[in-house]
Amino acid sequence: MRARRRVVVVTVGLAALVLVALGAVLGTRAVADARSRPLPPDVTAPTQAYAVQLVTGSCLAELPGDGEVDRVDVVPCAEPHAAQVVAQYAFDPTAVWPGQDGAHARVARACVLSDDEVAAGVRVVTWAPTEPGWADGDRTGLCLAVPPEPVTGSFVDGTATRAG
Repeated sequence: MRARRRVVVVTVGLAALVLVALGAVLGTRAVADARSRPLPPDVTAPTQAYAVQLVTGSCLAELPGDGEVDRVDVVPCAEPHAAQVVAQYAFDPTAVWPGQDGAHARVARACVLSDDEVAAGVRVVTWAPTEPGWADGDRTGLCLAVPPEPVTGSFVDGTATRAG
């Protein structure tokens, strides 16, 4: 009887460990899915988002400093904003890592401003996948239009005007 009880206890213990491990894997996957779910092009309320969630049309309250970007504050484009995603560059899913400079150069080719935007002092900033992001499957680069002063409206549809 004791041997049978031990087998039951060990079996229940192993099953519990398997369930805990499975829960951890599924929980991690759910968080990763939420972090990569694209936002709508124009949000209805200010929200914090991961850079990988941004799409053409996303308006940013502030432009983060140079370097790796993780989270940003996205606002409705009708509100004053400091930058807007105006284009996306999709790397081939099977492409080999081009190096950080190469990644930025490829994304920059997708960045085109109108003559009026250039005359108004709008500049382009590129966000490209980092090497660790590339290894995790990130193959999207972003082109951001950055005006000299905050704007309301959208560069995508030509309604951007100086805020205030």
